[in-house]
Amino acid sequence: MKIAGHALARCAAGLAIALVMAGMARPALAGPELVFEIETGRVLHAEQAHELWSPASLTKMMTALVTFRAIEAGELTLKSPVRVTGNAVSTPPSKMGYPAGSVMTVDNALKMVVVRSANDIAVALGEAVAGSETAFVDRMNQEAARLGMTNTNFVNPHGLHDEAQYTTARDMAVLVRALRRDFGQYAGYFSTEAIAFGEDQLIPSYNLLLGRFAGADGMKTGFVCASGFNLAATATREGRTLASIVMGTASQKARAEESAVLLEDGFTKGPATDTAPTLDAVPGPADADGVPADLRPVVCTEEARAARWDGRDVDGNIVFDSGLIGTMEREPRAVRVGLGGAEGESRTAIVVGDEVFEPFPVPLPRPERPSLASDAEMDEYRLRPGFEAPVPEPRPESG
Repeated sequence: MKIAGHALARCAAGLAIALVMAGMARPALAGPELVFEIETGRVLHAEQAHELWSPASLTKMMTALVTFRAIEAGELTLKSPVRVTGNAVSTPPSKMGYPAGSVMTVDNALKMVVVRSANDIAVALGEAVAGSETAFVDRMNQEAARLGMTNTNFVNPHGLHDEAQYTTARDMAVLVRALRRDFGQYAGYFSTEAIAFGEDQLIPSYNLLLGRFAGADGMKTGFVCASGFNLAATATREGRTLASIVMGTASQKARAEESAVLLEDGFTKGPATDTAPTLDAVPGPADADGVPADLRPVVCTEEARAARWDGRDVDGNIVFDSGLIGTMEREPRAVRVGLGGAEGESRTAIVVGDEVFEPFPVPLPRPERPSLASDAEMDEYRLRPGFEAPVPEPRPESG
């Protein structure tokens, strides 16, 4: 795998240098960042905004947007069926682990995709919208082109690493603005703090700003070894919504801390002036070599994995340093998800072994008991498919 040398060198240096912004200690940096106003699209701060990067599970924001666009076009509704196919089941973690043939609503699928960052359900949702994963990816790229995401290419709906799947901080900002501006009625999916299912299963959002940072109301996290830890975050105060894009940090904690500092600084400075650039004119050079950065040698070594446990208290909770992110003193507010409840016909067939089962309009009853690995460092564990007891394993490239 080719490594972007200039990007890797920059990231390694960033991991060793502490920066100071607005009098607050900033977490170590490793990649692009950008903060802007949702309403005006004006950019308050940007660094390396055009650097090619793996989006990881930020990809799922486009999966959601394409789904919203299909609903808007009358192709399906929030109650339409999403059938888990053999193709979806074969997708690597993180995942819900439902068996092939399971059926849920589009509404529940979206919650699992956004909050759990479930790769299997992202595939199943794409197939339900477009008929096949390939057709859905075509829609993703068509939508990216329509929005003016000029340096983005998608090859899957979940964000698991592929060298041909890349984006930039500027393009992710365009996507975030489109979601908040054009589909604001669905903003609740991105502000959901947790999903609950079964008798006592609860999965908190990977977005550590929710419920902890003043005004936080979205949106999506992402992690693969090549990208490092990414976060697209939004917050609203006194009617003003800001969004930040942070890519390539070394941990969940670092991406949350950096996002909080950027957003806080934006709120402190006040509204952008008319001279501030818009997202269409973000300053900075294009990527120097046209190769997405690869942070594997930085964030996925044994030493780096071990270091991600630093900064935790005895209960395993992340202890933040900036003073901007508080402790959640309550249980996260959860919405319940599960199988069944769908109305209408499924667009997809399922394959079990050599046998093909054609689409069927009646949801199959299934227990709401997908296994999960639930540890405070959720980005370090994965979910096994099926209904066996959860077994912690090294974090897969997702989330």
